[in-house]
Amino acid sequence: MLFSVSDPFLGMRVTTVLILLCFLASLYAWTVNPVTVQNDLVFSLSNLLAGRVWTVVTAIFVHANLLHLVGNMIFLYVFGSTLEGVADSKRMLLAFFLGGIVSFLLSLPFFPSDATFVGASAAIFTLTAVVMLMKPLRFSFLLLMPVGLVAVLYFLYNAAAVYYHLQSDVAYVSHIIGFSLGLPLGIAWSPQWKRNLLVSIGLLAAYFVLLYLITTYVLPLFL
Repeated sequence: MLFSVSDPFLGMRVTTVLILLCFLASLYAWTVNPVTVQNDLVFSLSNLLAGRVWTVVTAIFVHANLLHLVGNMIFLYVFGSTLEGVADSKRMLLAFFLGGIVSFLLSLPFFPSDATFVGASAAIFTLTAVVMLMKPLRFSFLLLMPVGLVAVLYFLYNAAAVYYHLQSDVAYVSHIIGFSLGLPLGIAWSPQWKRNLLVSIGLLAAYFVLLYLITTYVLPLFL
């Protein structure tokens, strides 16, 4: 079947554990001494040079605030469960941690030396690229569109933010790095990655055509 609907209970065990860890780690970070957070939980160049290498992992689970956490967990739920369903839990974990850890490390040259990094965004971006090349037509009821389209839109927004130097505390460069890390994984794990990439691009084109038709012919009827 070319078009399928995501089963919300399919392969959710590992994804659920990751989401739970993100909630627990974030709640802990929000309640303890800020010095503990800076020295032992978040990732930074100073922590790396000081030998606190575990922070490159703990920082994936810590989030800056509730909005940051909930937003990331929605995307982790959608793309993590999808990847577990079409591949397996081991590959999902590999993509998640590879994307999170390597993205943090490769992001260091793009930010000031005193920058700190937290959140699962880059790791989730790795999952989006893999899913885009493996199962782009899997529909997400949470996001109300096929996951391949979500992945492309997600990437384009962040690429535009980097290109136009959007000033924010969001590490857009890390997201792009995470997405890039997911591409070779998706190619390796999906014999039909070329077709799936074309499908994702086709979904994007259809999305913009639909937006054009709505804004040009439908919205004026209500104005």
